[in-house]
Amino acid sequence: MRKNSIKNTRINMEVQKELSQIIRLEIKDPRIHPMTTVVAVEVTPDLKFCKAYISILGDEEAGKATIEGLKSAEGYIRRELARRVNLRNTPEIKFILDQSIEYGVNMSRLIDEVTKDIKE
Repeated sequence: MRKNSIKNTRINMEVQKELSQIIRLEIKDPRIHPMTTVVAVEVTPDLKFCKAYISILGDEEAGKATIEGLKSAEGYIRRELARRVNLRNTPEIKFILDQSIEYGVNMSRLIDEVTKDIKE
C-alpha cells in the first residue's frame, strides 16, 4: 500500500477523528490544555506507527505539559482507538507539537507591519 493511497488516507482521517474525540471528551488529565486540537495524523502503511500532530492555543509551557499528559495517557488512548477503529494493528502513537498555526499568525502579523510601513 502506498503512503498516499485512498485506503491510507481514509485510515488517517478515521484515526484523526477518533483521536480528537478521545482527547477532547475522555481524558481528564489537568496537564492537557482545553484548547487542544489534532491537526493531522499519519499512519504508516503497515499500521504499526502513527504520528499525531497536536496544536495547542497557549504558550510553550502549556504545549510541553499537554504533550507530556498525552504521552502518559497513550495506553488508554491506544486501547480506546483499538475499540473504536477496526484495524489489524493498533498503531503506536507519537504525539508531535504542531506550531504551524502560531507560525502563520506570526507571519501574518509581520506582513501587516511591513504593509503598514509601506503605506506610511
